[in-house]
Amino acid sequence: QVTLIESGGRLVPTGGSLGLSCEASGSGFTASSMAWFRQSPGREHEFVAAIKWSGDVTSYADSVKGRFAISRDNHNYRVYLQMNDLKSEDTAVYYCAGTLSQGLFSDVLYEDPREYDYWGQGTQVTVSS
Repeated sequence: QVTLIESGGRLVPTGGSLGLSCEASGSGFTASSMAWFRQSPGREHEFVAAIKWSGDVTSYADSVKGRFAISRDNHNYRVYLQMNDLKSEDTAVYYCAGTLSQGLFSDVLYEDPREYDYWGQGTQVTVSS
């Protein structure tokens, strides 16, 4: 069982930068593919970025490509999301999620939230001018 706790969300100005952190505990993390999703009021969970258990394969939503970067530190059980050039449409609750369902040798990362087995409680990011 893996437990996830996100941190780092806050109010930032348009065009600013922010880093989110996800701390994991429990067995299975180092074998899990991890992802960040976001959700704004009245909308479904939206895929943001994902990273393979090994850290060498990543995937991004088109809306954040070139602005956001996902990374992980398996030694310290953490996943990060660096967000740059933030826009008002990036305002949402950001969730860290993980899955053990992806094969260890597959480079295809899930973007469907239903494929993820465990989730954090979320952290609010608000972008405002």
